[in-house]
Amino acid sequence: MDNHRQWYEKLSFTLLDYRTTVRTYTGYTPYMLVYGTEDVIPAEVEIPSLRVIQEAKLDDAEWIRVRQEKLMLIDEKRMDTVCHGQLYQSSMSSAFNKRVKPHQFTPR
Repeated sequence: MDNHRQWYEKLSFTLLDYRTTVRTYTGYTPYMLVYGTEDVIPAEVEIPSLRVIQEAKLDDAEWIRVRQEKLMLIDEKRMDTVCHGQLYQSSMSSAFNKRVKPHQFTPR
């Protein structure tokens, strides 16, 4: 039986879902914008995906180099997000402004 009083037990799953869902406004997940890489879901730790296996087989120097490249891409992705956000705002403004009817007010 699902008890609404135990909502806090499902909070971590809800946060994981929220942080790993692509946002329309940015085109990225919040996790991607913060860490610069896609998240590794718990299932991938238990049953490694190709991505996890490839990173595990790198030596330390190679892993550091790959990680630095990923970190350098964070700024680029953030700039893409800003541009995407501006385009999104512009299109939303245009759609809204099409429905606005101008009114002329006169003081009494």
